[in-house]
Amino acid sequence: MNYSAAPQPAAHNASSDDEIRLAQAVRPAPRAGHAKAIAAITLGNGLEFFDFTIYSFFATIIGKLYFPVEGQLAQLMLAVGTFGVGFIMRPVGGVVLGAYADRAGRKAAMSLTLWLMTLGSAIIAIAPTYAAIGVAAPLLVIVARLIQGFALGGEVGASTSLLMEYGSDKTRGFYGSWQFVSQGLNTVCGSLLGVALAAALSTAALESWGWRVPFVIGMAMGPIGIYIRRHLNETLPGVEDGSTPASAHAETTLPVRKLFRDHARVITTGVVTTIGGTAANYIVLFYLSTYAIRILHLPMSSALWAAWTAAAVTVVCSPFAGALSDRVGRKRVLWVSRVLLIAAVYPAFMMINAVPTVPVLLAVVAGLAVLVAFTAVPNIVMLPELFPRQIRATGMSIVYCLGVSIFGGFAQFFATWLIRISGSNLAPAWYLIGCGLVSLLPLPFMRETAGRAID
Repeated sequence: MNYSAAPQPAAHNASSDDEIRLAQAVRPAPRAGHAKAIAAITLGNGLEFFDFTIYSFFATIIGKLYFPVEGQLAQLMLAVGTFGVGFIMRPVGGVVLGAYADRAGRKAAMSLTLWLMTLGSAIIAIAPTYAAIGVAAPLLVIVARLIQGFALGGEVGASTSLLMEYGSDKTRGFYGSWQFVSQGLNTVCGSLLGVALAAALSTAALESWGWRVPFVIGMAMGPIGIYIRRHLNETLPGVEDGSTPASAHAETTLPVRKLFRDHARVITTGVVTTIGGTAANYIVLFYLSTYAIRILHLPMSSALWAAWTAAAVTVVCSPFAGALSDRVGRKRVLWVSRVLLIAAVYPAFMMINAVPTVPVLLAVVAGLAVLVAFTAVPNIVMLPELFPRQIRATGMSIVYCLGVSIFGGFAQFFATWLIRISGSNLAPAWYLIGCGLVSLLPLPFMRETAGRAID
C-alpha cells in the first residue's frame, strides 16, 4: 500500500517543457494517508533523538567507562565532546547525501541514512570498554558518532524537504512541525527507558550492561523504519518514472561552490538564524538532565525526568507553533518566542540553582520547553522553503547542519567548559543568551515564506 504523495508528472507531448512538468509535479498532495506518511517521514529524525537522548542520559557512565581521565568533570567533558564529534560530519553528510536526495530522490536517501544510523548504534552497543581494549574503546565510540553524524546530515534535509512537499501553502508550518514532534516523542521514549533502567538496575548492572540496552533497541528500529518508508511515494519530479526534467538534473549536479555562490545570502542568514534555536533545543532537552546530576547533585532517576518533561511539552506545543506560523507568519512567531526565551533563561538558571529540587527543575524546564518549541518549529520549517525543489534537500542540509554542528552538537561541551573556566553554575544561560541574540540579527533581512507557493 502506498501512502499518498504529490502526483507524478503526467506524460506530455513537449517533453522538453520543464516548467510544465514541474508544475504538474508540485501540486499539493491529497490529504488521505498523510498521517501514516508523516510518521514514516519523521521516523529517521526521531531515531536520531532517541539515540542522542540515551547518550546524553548515560554520558556520565560513558565518560567513566570510555574516558578514564582524572576528575568527573573532565570525564563528562570528554563524553559530551564525543557526543559533539558526530556533528562535525553533519555538513559533509549534508552535502553528499543532500545532493543524493536531490538527484536520486528523497526515499533513496532516507533509506541509506537509516542503514548508516543503525550501523552507528550497533558499534556503540557492542563496543568494549577502555578497561578491556584500551584506547581503541573511545576510538570506536568516536567512529560510531562520526557515522551517525554523516547519516543525519543527509537525513534532516531529505526528510524535512519531503515533509514540506506533502503540505500545501496554508499547512506547511503544521506539517513541518511534526519533524519536531517526532524528536520530542523519541526523547520521551528514550527518557522513560533511561528512567526505567536507572530505577530497575543496580549501579553495577547499569554500568556493566544496562546502558547498552537502549542502543540495541535503536539498532533494531533502523530496519523497521526502512520497511515503513518503502511505502512512501516520491515527491521529486521524474525520479520514479525516469523522466527528470533536464533543468532539474543540471541544477542538482552543480558543484557545491556554485551552490554557495548562487545562494550564499540564503545559506548565511539561514545558518545564523538556526544558531539560537538549536542551542536552546540541545541545552533544554538534553543538557539539563546532565546538569541536574553533576551540578545540582540531584539523583539520576529523578533528574532524568527533566528531559522527559521538556520532550513532552515540545510534543504538545509544536503542532500549535507550526499552525500559528501558518496563520501569522514564520518570522513573527520566531521573533517573539526567541526574545522571550532570551529574557527567561537567566532567571530560570538562577531559580534552579537557588532551589535545586526536582519540582522546581521540572517547572523551569517545562516553561523553557514551551518557548523552545515556538522558536524551533518556525525555524526548521522556514529553511527548506528558502530553496528551489531541485536543490532543496542539499540547501536545507547545509544550512541546518552548519548551524547545528557547532552550536547544537557542542552546546553541552561549551556549557560545561564555561562552568569550569568561570566557576559559575549560571554559565549555560550566558551561552543561550549569546546564541539567541546573534540568531536574531539576520531575521529582518529574510523573506516571509508562510502562505506563499513553495515552488
